[in-house]
Amino acid sequence: MTAHTATNIEAHIKEYGEWRQHLHGDVAAFQKWLKEQDLSDIQVDQSLSHILDTLRDDKLYVAFVAEFSRGKSELINAIFFGGLGRRILPSAAGRTTMCPTELLYESKTEAQLRLLPIETRKTGTTIAEYRGFADEWKTVKLDAKSADRMAKSLEHIAETKIVSQEEAQELGFHVASDEHEQGMHIADDGKVEVPMWRHAIINYPHPLLENGLVILDTPGLNALGAEPELTLNMLPGAHAVLFILAADAGVTKSDIDVWHDHIGSEKSGSSKGRLVVLNKIDGLWDELRDDKEVQKEIDRQIKDTAKHLKIPLGNIFPVSAQKGLYGKIKGDKKVLDRSRLLELEDALGKEVVPAKRDIVRNNIREDMDEIIKSARTTIMQRLKGVYEHISELASLNGKNKDVIEHMMEKVRGDKEVFEKSLQRFQATRSIFSQQTNVLYAQLNIKNLDKLIAQTKRDMEISMTTGGLRTCMKNFFDQASGTMEEVAKQANEIKLLMEGVYAKFQQEHGLSNIKPSSFSVTRYVREIKRLEKKHEQFMSGISLMMTEQKVVSQKFYDSAVAKVRAIYKMANRDADNWLKNIMSPMESQVREHQIQLRRRLESIKRIHQASDTLQDRVKELEETRKIVREQEKVFNDRAEKLLVQLKAEDKSIDTRQFQLEDRIG
Repeated sequence: MTAHTATNIEAHIKEYGEWRQHLHGDVAAFQKWLKEQDLSDIQVDQSLSHILDTLRDDKLYVAFVAEFSRGKSELINAIFFGGLGRRILPSAAGRTTMCPTELLYESKTEAQLRLLPIETRKTGTTIAEYRGFADEWKTVKLDAKSADRMAKSLEHIAETKIVSQEEAQELGFHVASDEHEQGMHIADDGKVEVPMWRHAIINYPHPLLENGLVILDTPGLNALGAEPELTLNMLPGAHAVLFILAADAGVTKSDIDVWHDHIGSEKSGSSKGRLVVLNKIDGLWDELRDDKEVQKEIDRQIKDTAKHLKIPLGNIFPVSAQKGLYGKIKGDKKVLDRSRLLELEDALGKEVVPAKRDIVRNNIREDMDEIIKSARTTIMQRLKGVYEHISELASLNGKNKDVIEHMMEKVRGDKEVFEKSLQRFQATRSIFSQQTNVLYAQLNIKNLDKLIAQTKRDMEISMTTGGLRTCMKNFFDQASGTMEEVAKQANEIKLLMEGVYAKFQQEHGLSNIKPSSFSVTRYVREIKRLEKKHEQFMSGISLMMTEQKVVSQKFYDSAVAKVRAIYKMANRDADNWLKNIMSPMESQVREHQIQLRRRLESIKRIHQASDTLQDRVKELEETRKIVREQEKVFNDRAEKLLVQLKAEDKSIDTRQFQLEDRIG
């Protein structure tokens, strides 16, 4: 196979990969150091391990969307595989991408093509769920050393099969009544041609894919309508979407439908992360016209495109994927420059990489802040204890044995008072457990599954489009309503813990820690987004009732799978929050107990004359130096991590993606 040649976007993604690896190393070193200094506990260690997993398995999703014959597969070949010496994805004239295709790299899996049969659409099981069922996929080994043999193997992606109209509808495809209508068209023999595969996954050791890039190649409007998971999950979860138009065709009605229904409406209308590619500009090249005239025509098309899609001119990139690929393969810089492919690559790298880096930062910054705050509190508590201990012993200098006995009794008294406070704390823990059980019951997946089952039964007996809409509205209302109840319960728990912290601070001088809140805003926002998408979907279909039920049921299955994923994430987040809200108190209590024991032991030894006062003070001063040095090293390590987690690019709204990333 021809040696790989680096590209503009590769430089951006490589830099991102290096940042990720460097941060991973620093977090791992910090985790090890905290353990060595006895500044860690089970919760802190688990949180740091979760951060390391996030950095290790992080993915960067870029989706390519277009109606057929826009040159989408050719563009993917040009951007990502031009350095391999030939086309890798099928890109002949006509429709070549028949099913959604992911290109990624998993180091534990050999180079292969995995294909999910189209018949699995009848089961109601989502693509995400099928990922865990290896036996359901057909596997084709790929020869990564031969571009020719690999390209041949990948031709499976374009395979189709002939089925009856009824089966096509059962599979969720809309069968068009005439040649002008969108949908699968009926052949002369009354049959319908449909994709053979529902989904394809290409595992391939490409430098970009090895750095975490995942490419999603989607078919046109027909597939987007028939596979709701694309609309609900994959496209909204992509960090960048490239929407490809053809300069020789302009912006067609189907292009506008795809854009407004599936791409442009995401993220509350924001155009960030959404790039439009005006492909096939080589069709405008004309030896009878000079470059200025050609550019004038391209500029006109850019303005028309911006007007139709309601996006900034700067988000539109005119290219020739075919000429760009040719320029890369042949090493023809002049053709490559004229194709303007490198401009698109550079923009893609600058758009998607900073956005993704901010997403990763935001996802782990909160946990890291809590870890650093907890460790810093413990260090300050240790320092405070050492200073108080030194002061206490210094006050005994020159005093008689009776004074020392009195001091010993005082420390014993402090210890007894603290132990009584601990008993009250244990009683509070019982109330805390009761409150958390209420919270867990509200988020119980079994209760959600009951709601899902009831909604499904209601949909099956519904006879009208309005009835289907009502069923789904009730489902979404109850799903988001439960989250609001969770928010109220979480606030009750927070108020309980605020009282506990305040009591210990007042009675024993422990640090004043403010428990964090548990917000459900991001879950409710995502459920509302799904509801809005469903309303948009239902208002856009005008099918026979039988066919409508099939399609809406598939959409419902995908929406339900997503809501279940949101609830699972909320459960994990609530679990972490409950541990984090209790962990600082437990750490402070443990540290305070240790210090009380040490104070009592010191005074006992002085009282028994087994230690001189000066010797013990000297030991404590040495301990103070050690803790001071520990504080310095901690501050240096913490600052190093926080600098790397400080956001640099605030131009992209990453709130939705943060949840998408974590849900997967």
